[in-house]
Amino acid sequence: MALTEEGLIQIPGMLSRYVRLGSGALAHYMTAGETGPAVVLLHGGIIGSSGLAGWRFMAPFLGSNGFRVYCPDLPGFGLTADYEEAYAPHEGGHLDFVQDFVTALGLERFHIAGNSMGCMNAVYYITAHPDKIISYVLIAGGIGDIGPVQEMPPKGSETPPEGPNVQMFNGSSDSMQAMMSAIILNSSTVSDDLVAMRTAAANRHRDYYQRYVDTALRNPDPNQKASLSTKDRFPKLTIPGIYMYGTKDVLRPHDVFGHAQEDALPAVQFFYPEDTGHQGQTDQPEMFNQVFLEFFRDGKVSAKSAEWAGVSRRRPVNPERVEVTEGAAV
Repeated sequence: MALTEEGLIQIPGMLSRYVRLGSGALAHYMTAGETGPAVVLLHGGIIGSSGLAGWRFMAPFLGSNGFRVYCPDLPGFGLTADYEEAYAPHEGGHLDFVQDFVTALGLERFHIAGNSMGCMNAVYYITAHPDKIISYVLIAGGIGDIGPVQEMPPKGSETPPEGPNVQMFNGSSDSMQAMMSAIILNSSTVSDDLVAMRTAAANRHRDYYQRYVDTALRNPDPNQKASLSTKDRFPKLTIPGIYMYGTKDVLRPHDVFGHAQEDALPAVQFFYPEDTGHQGQTDQPEMFNQVFLEFFRDGKVSAKSAEWAGVSRRRPVNPERVEVTEGAAV
């Protein structure tokens, strides 16, 4: 299947859109569904990522089940353009972008979810704008200055990173293929068209992306990090939330990062799905689709889906987030 004239993979039920933000940036986003509550899905941060690449299995499913779904391309990703002067290359710039994006679209209240970098961006957004969030789902990412932080070696360091090297992109489709194969267990989802789309996007934003890595990940500004602090803020929020963390995540191992985050977030119900890597919604689309649908629609996950998704037994199951059947162990 060939790419579209915009260089996108074709996904039934998803439409490509643009909106000019108040900042002057031209935001590209994908939509699914026409009526119902709004859902904003934030993609991950490996170079070449986009709303379409990250949520191509989930967005059409939610759209066909009563939701209006929005998948924006963050600054430095996808087809979003004219952003370099509008948004600084760090998490604060992304936070400002998400707020400008939902404002431009008139989204007053919505569900939100994010994977990897998108998880971190979702946490920052929820913390800054809790009045706008109905509920949220997080997937395998950072939660600010709560729990352990994944450190990156200094630029030019010969010290190899722990886990797969997701900074190995050299401009070629082969290097993109290698990065995708390192974090996605379900290799059947890494098509030639997906690799081509991501490679083109990665080369389009390569300079800005490197600035993001250097500024946000390798050498963050202490004042900027302090302004985004989630400690003693995010854990106190009463907004309904769940967290899905794959047990085969080789980028951020669940028993190191997931367990520490679960201990720090007592009100958030965690799930540890088997045979699931860092991009869980791609490795296990049917499972993640069903859990998201039930949680956003009903406010809690059914007992059957919770067991399927590996509901955490590290502490008692939260009956406000998961259906508990009579006689079931909690």
